[in-house]
Amino acid sequence: MKLLMINFTIISLISIILIMLNIIISKKIKKNQEKNSTFECGFNPNSKSRLPFSIHFFIITMLFLIFDIEITILLPFLLTMNNCNMFNYMLMFYFFLIILIASIIHEWNQNILNWKI
Repeated sequence: MKLLMINFTIISLISIILIMLNIIISKKIKKNQEKNSTFECGFNPNSKSRLPFSIHFFIITMLFLIFDIEITILLPFLLTMNNCNMFNYMLMFYFFLIILIASIIHEWNQNILNWKI
């Protein structure tokens, strides 16, 4: 236990010394003007990094991810078709398909898929 405490103390001291050394050295180095200038990219590196974007793109991305995951879950049903009872297989498949179709209908009714808001 004593050895563990000594190791923890040494590691903590080394970490604190390195962090303090980094802070001291980094303040002395001048910022190079070339590093702060734009280089064939067209954006200002000192401005806000988050630019406003349309929420529709975010919604479409989320819908794509949700349905992509649902399709990924749906595909292994084809591999398990031989190992399963056909009635149970069709029941599971149709239940999953009903959930998929119901979610699209719900999104359509909520005007999530409509771009004219």
